[in-house]
Amino acid sequence: MLVAGSSRGIGKAIAAAFLREGCRVCITGRSESSLLAALTEFQAGFGEDRVASFRGDLSDSVAVDRVLHQVHDQWRRLDIVVANIGSGTGKTGWQLDTEEWDRLFRMNLWASVKLAQAAIPLLAENHRGALLFIASITGVESTAAPLPYSAAKAALINYAKNLASQVAALGIRVNCIAPGNILFPGGTWERHIERDKDKVMQKIQSDVPLGRFGTPEEIAELAVFLCSDAANFVTGACLKADGGQTRSY
Repeated sequence: MLVAGSSRGIGKAIAAAFLREGCRVCITGRSESSLLAALTEFQAGFGEDRVASFRGDLSDSVAVDRVLHQVHDQWRRLDIVVANIGSGTGKTGWQLDTEEWDRLFRMNLWASVKLAQAAIPLLAENHRGALLFIASITGVESTAAPLPYSAAKAALINYAKNLASQVAALGIRVNCIAPGNILFPGGTWERHIERDKDKVMQKIQSDVPLGRFGTPEEIAELAVFLCSDAANFVTGACLKADGGQTRSY
């Protein structure tokens, strides 16, 4: 299987969870140091034969084709793809230029679409595959996140919903997870806490009924479920993991 964006944070936790389940996992990242650290950790814990890595920018179609064929050639099949690609770092406000909209859409929508389109033929070979997108609650709820980021995640969720019906006959299930506020080393929330911890924690207590951040491991367990046989009748779904923050159904 392939977990995109898995050298740290949510993606790394997802890769670790699948490794614990006995899967063979290819991790990816753009940072050589982070990717090497994750690869070394996983190989020590799960064996060199069960973990591979690919360094590259998966918003680039050439890199997408390379990593997919690397996985397929190495293990002779591809059963699961987790598209954990994107960033919410961007300009706020409504007066944004086209370049900013294009940049955030490339990262948060088009990169995942490219990965899906390239992966579907390989997932369909065994008439049994799972494609999972990591979206965000910004795609289903009004938040203070940058407008292009929120719009791109909303588009991703809609894309996944409609894609699920089109590839069901190929034996492929398509689902989304929309995480809420997830805290991990090097992440956006860690930077916010460093600047003003009291303000951040007040916001969490106010906005999140459970009164805390989520963990990458909590998202990872949900990812394993959605890609497992336990969820064989689940496709076209977007499951929110946000501590109750969103008010919509």
